[in-house]
Amino acid sequence: MQPKHAKFKIGQVVKHRLFPFRGVVFDVDAEFANTEDWWLSIPEEVRPRKDQPFYHLLAVNEQTHYVAYVSQQNLLIDDSGEPVRHPEVDDYFTGFNGDHYEIRPNYAN
Repeated sequence: MQPKHAKFKIGQVVKHRLFPFRGVVFDVDAEFANTEDWWLSIPEEVRPRKDQPFYHLLAVNEQTHYVAYVSQQNLLIDDSGEPVRHPEVDDYFTGFNGDHYEIRPNYAN
């Protein structure tokens, strides 16, 4: 079993390794914490391991915005320098600094 070290931080802008979306991390689970049905709904050939960090993202693609739950193995740093245009960004963050968002003090643990 690999260590459960979170590679990405809250406020960091990331992109999916396989699918065309990007987002900002607003929460991290040390390992899989969603439902078994959700996990089984992922095709087996691309289903991620459960023993790794999973990230809650305010995600966007060309068509829409949504909340995504993504395994660490499927994320990469987004180095576009572009902000994430999601309507909930201001609920969690105060501003964008080129590669990450500053978390609101009342949201930080």
